[in-house]
Amino acid sequence: MISDYQRRLREQFLSVPVVAPPVPWHAVPNGLIPIGGLLGVGFALAPDDGRDLVMVVSVDGHGLFDTVTGERIARDRDPDPDGSTPDAVPDLSCPGLGPIASSRVRIAGLFGGGLHTTTEDGWTLEVVSPEWPHDRVLLSADGGIPHNGPHGESWWHIFDSNYSELRAAGFSPSGRTLAVATSSDLTLWTRQAPDVERSAGRLGRSPAN
Repeated sequence: MISDYQRRLREQFLSVPVVAPPVPWHAVPNGLIPIGGLLGVGFALAPDDGRDLVMVVSVDGHGLFDTVTGERIARDRDPDPDGSTPDAVPDLSCPGLGPIASSRVRIAGLFGGGLHTTTEDGWTLEVVSPEWPHDRVLLSADGGIPHNGPHGESWWHIFDSNYSELRAAGFSPSGRTLAVATSSDLTLWTRQAPDVERSAGRLGRSPAN
């Protein structure tokens, strides 16, 4: 038995289609990255220029991707068994690879953990399940549920995980990247640094995509 409020929410979430995130977000080239047996993802910063990187842990090893281009920049098909999955340590981290080989990355996904669900400049990400066990990912600029404004203006249904199990969804710590990981793929969106966007807004200019 569900309440009238819960019923209205469920009908609201079921009634809207999947849409692209609004400006300033845009899909990363090759932003839908097939990764069979994906277990989890985590963010790191490139040591040379501080851009966001995303590390993927799967049954086939570890991979590291550039979140601006979608390019895979490192791959380890045979990681050390002691660090191949994040459940081996209390903080759910795995050893980095490629340019971040000297650090560890916290991984969110099958074994627990989570990504950031808000940004400093007011974006919110939520996972809802009006057709459980399928999950839907909502992006909003209105503070989150309940969404009183129109769909497509203050909140957006950006992903429907009706074909694979959702592993993780959230922002990078910098707020520049949005990731949705399922058991079969990784989807990425990116934007300029939030402080750049605020400066552009004060000057009356739209930030470049």
